[in-house]
Amino acid sequence: MAKAKKTAAPHACQSREETMDAIKTLGDTQRELARLETSINDEIAAITQREKGRVDALKERIDALTTGIHWWCEANRLALCAGGGKTANLITGEVSWRQRPPSVSLRAVDKVLETLKRLGLDRFIRTKEEVNKEAILADPRSVAGVAGVTVVQGIEDFAVTPFEIDIGGA
Repeated sequence: MAKAKKTAAPHACQSREETMDAIKTLGDTQRELARLETSINDEIAAITQREKGRVDALKERIDALTTGIHWWCEANRLALCAGGGKTANLITGEVSWRQRPPSVSLRAVDKVLETLKRLGLDRFIRTKEEVNKEAILADPRSVAGVAGVTVVQGIEDFAVTPFEIDIGGA
């Protein structure tokens, strides 16, 4: 069962002064959050830097072990997979071989498209149809009766931007 997220109860400002004070408090709180996030990121960076040598050493060890296991298993694949399978249980773990599905790699897509068209291989070219939303916004009356099309307008967003001064520095 998921825990309910705790949120602070909203406070309805009752005057201009209270609203101005709330905006100041909002700015202070946003800056405090930014400082905390920066501090956390600084600590993460410090830990990452401090432990980089150990992390790199462990990754190299994993790569070396995996390579050695792979070499031995390849050399002994017929015995390991005597029953024709693709997986071998070696008590402490298993090894397996899996064929990747075919994939297509493209370079110079424009030239490939041009060549496919020239050779009459249009079946390998996908044409994507999609609704032109910009055209609808330019002429909403023309689609007024079309089911599934709604032009949303007149929505107003509210934003609060506490003033801050950039004094340069870091």
